[in-house]
Amino acid sequence: MTGPTLHHFLALSALLFVVGVYGLLTRRNLIAMLMSVEILLNSAALNFVAFHHFRFGGDAAGAVFPVFIIAVAAAEAAVILAIVIVLFRHKQHLDVEQADTLRN
Repeated sequence: MTGPTLHHFLALSALLFVVGVYGLLTRRNLIAMLMSVEILLNSAALNFVAFHHFRFGGDAAGAVFPVFIIAVAAAEAAVILAIVIVLFRHKQHLDVEQADTLRN
């Protein structure tokens, strides 16, 4: 019995990407949209790791891009969380369609 192939990882990554896009397009809550963007970024990181593993073997250089993706995702999460806190303090809800401005 052999292990998972590149096609298995690509199918999982495509599934994660579709779930992320669906969540991003259908959700109106900012927290749910943030989680969908995180799923999209994890899908991209999985692609980088899978291609590097099957193309160049198991050396540690393949972890460079996913580390950058995780760092960008953490910075993005911090900025969006600050926006969510400000929005909730001013509007008392997290509905994207009603949150076009911060004016009362």
